[in-house]
Amino acid sequence: MNSFSLVIFGITSNLAQKYILQALYDMEEKGLLSAGMSIVGISRREMSDRDLQDYVHQVLHLENIHHRHEIKEKVFQKLCQRLKYISGDVTDQKLYEKLKEQLNHKNRIFYLATYPDLYHYVFENLQRHKLNVQNGGWVKLMIEKPIGFDLKSARDLNHLLLNYFTEDQIYRLDHYLGKETIQNILTFRFANDIFEPLINKDFIDHIQITATEDFGIGKRGGYYDQVGALKDVGQNHQLQMLAFATMDAPAKFSNEAVTKERIKILKSLLPLPEKIVFGQYEGYRKEANVSATSTTDTFYALKTFIKNDRFQGVPIYIRAGKKLKQTVTEISIVFKNPVNRLFSHDEPNILIYRIQPNEGIVLKILTKLPGHEAKLQPEYMQYCYRIDPHTHYIPDPYERLLVDTIRGDQTFFNDAEEVEAQWAFIDPLASTRGKPHIYKPGSWGPKAADELIEADGRKWLEPSMEFCKV
Repeated sequence: MNSFSLVIFGITSNLAQKYILQALYDMEEKGLLSAGMSIVGISRREMSDRDLQDYVHQVLHLENIHHRHEIKEKVFQKLCQRLKYISGDVTDQKLYEKLKEQLNHKNRIFYLATYPDLYHYVFENLQRHKLNVQNGGWVKLMIEKPIGFDLKSARDLNHLLLNYFTEDQIYRLDHYLGKETIQNILTFRFANDIFEPLINKDFIDHIQITATEDFGIGKRGGYYDQVGALKDVGQNHQLQMLAFATMDAPAKFSNEAVTKERIKILKSLLPLPEKIVFGQYEGYRKEANVSATSTTDTFYALKTFIKNDRFQGVPIYIRAGKKLKQTVTEISIVFKNPVNRLFSHDEPNILIYRIQPNEGIVLKILTKLPGHEAKLQPEYMQYCYRIDPHTHYIPDPYERLLVDTIRGDQTFFNDAEEVEAQWAFIDPLASTRGKPHIYKPGSWGPKAADELIEADGRKWLEPSMEFCKV
């Protein structure tokens, strides 16, 4: 792997503390960082290189549900040898003069872990000092979702990006695309010939996608109250989950081919503004940095269809929210019950892609209970990782996506057309948001969400914790 400089704008940000620094530690421990590779951290805080090392040490030892394994001192010291620090404001040209002096590689990755409204200052100054020029090496840019807050702003940001970088330099990061089970969906579907012929309107009754959390917004009130659940996880994470579960087989396993099929699904989604429910958990308005009169959604449930021959008439139900009964993210493909079934029962077969927790791919089937009578019971055929959560055998999404960026593989990143297709679907739905339904913490959301699916004679599935137990 070529040596390079990783420049992190906003190394003291919440994003860097929760994900990026832990991923870099994991990469160091696994030998994924090349000899001589350097990490330049930038923020407004006054710190020396030694202060940065102490800060990183503190961050790595904080309680973090995403990284619970041991931090080895020897690995940490190796990581420290790569660390450099520059304090300054991203609007100040002097910062970029200092940065130019620190960069010791022609290969560079600029990671913007900062607010999107600061991007143009960074881009203009990088260009002014010719730091975005590929001269005898490569230059790449990593930016986080959200890419805009609606279709117009997303287009504006994409146009801004292309003023300073080419599309093959831009890595728009949605960390869900780095999750092991999301990527395993493609292998499960297209490396096996058993289930793919069944993934269509002839065999599928409906699809459910759930992304629920049993906790609230925490300290994110300032950000979250401007965004809400639909734009925070619906516009990106859940639409990508749907695309992976329903896309056609790509012509080959390449960035262009895989992205093309994802975009086809996203452009085929039918927005139904009359089929969406917004909710807000009781007590949300008392959270820090939240307006006392906020109508921001902390929950949503919607119904949609894919406008293509393969899934014609198959309803798709998507829900997400905070302070609900369980923390769980999964895709459930619910199969039809044939009319002429030999055994009479109402339990459908369900193919479940569990993203978290108890990660795995599971098929719910019916089996006979031992005994003299033909009594049926549901069971699970399961593929599970069964990995101790205190290890990091399964790559963290940020680790995986950093490695892909270094290698120049954009397969699991979003391109401009894809982001804009997502917003084109979400905008008509977001425009209908009014006063949300209030729901009690610890519930499955407002009653109106149940009524949405029950109007079609169906019910929300309650996610099971009975499979893939660690």
